[in-house]
Amino acid sequence: MTLDEIFEAFDSLRVLIVGDVMLDSYVWGRVERISPEAPVPVVSVQKRELRLGGAGNVLLNVQSLGAEAILCSVIGTDEPGDRLENQLCDRGLNCEGLIRSDTRITTIKERIIAGSQQVVRVDTETDRLINEEERNRLIEKAKELIPTCQVIIFQDYDKGVLSPETIAELTVFANERNVPTVVDPKKRNFLAYHRTTLFKPNLKELREGLKLDFNVDNRAEFEAAVEQLKNHLSIGGALITLSERGVYIDYRAEKHRLPAHIRQIADVSGAGDTVISIAACCVALNLPPRLIAGLSNLGGGLVCESVGVVPIDKKRLRAEAEKEHLT
Repeated sequence: MTLDEIFEAFDSLRVLIVGDVMLDSYVWGRVERISPEAPVPVVSVQKRELRLGGAGNVLLNVQSLGAEAILCSVIGTDEPGDRLENQLCDRGLNCEGLIRSDTRITTIKERIIAGSQQVVRVDTETDRLINEEERNRLIEKAKELIPTCQVIIFQDYDKGVLSPETIAELTVFANERNVPTVVDPKKRNFLAYHRTTLFKPNLKELREGLKLDFNVDNRAEFEAAVEQLKNHLSIGGALITLSERGVYIDYRAEKHRLPAHIRQIADVSGAGDTVISIAACCVALNLPPRLIAGLSNLGGGLVCESVGVVPIDKKRLRAEAEKEHLT
């Protein structure tokens, strides 16, 4: 496929995102003095903003690529949950799989930013697993949606929506229907994603998840670690993000390590969300591994040029992909 055909084909995809959705709250201001109460800066607030975070940012990235993004998650019946649902609806996102629970609080990550510098982050959250009734509702809703989608993203932030039981049941269901599964893992469920299609940890998560120390710059050591991951989970492939070192993909009998693009980095927040979104849409289109890695790597770098968590700009990604000759 040409780049034009690929970017046009994104528009026809339906992508199911199952995982932890949250609110990102931003308080923007300036610092002109130190508090007389403690040796901390006093931030004079200029602007407040709410954005979708966690799986919500993946939804926005998938939507920005032109695909339909469908959320399957559990949030609270609290006021932040109302605000989160309003954010989803205001952006035209599909909330068919959103479940409200009166036993949970909705996760909020509040960032205080002075100029372009993050001063502090305040998290209001729970990380306990959803209860059995909520898990059954989530699985039932996901199973209704999976046959209508071309790919599933498991977006795991260790906040309790995803459990080994949920992961296993939905993966088996998807595999039986030939719907690929793409995973953005965290520590708690790292080794629960058996027989998924493409697994995307970062370097730190790979080391911690395997409890293995290796030299990433030693090709043999690093590739052996990835091979161990693939064998342990019986997965189709792995896409490892390596921060300033770029990305590595081992998928469909191909191995490629691509360098990072030189960028003016402002904020790395949300880069992984962009990478998983692009990778999932590429997997849904059955694109070659090198192209999956190349587009994902490019998109992850582009969003790092913005302050805060922002989705990818499709037109800019398309232009940069052409400049880099990614076909």
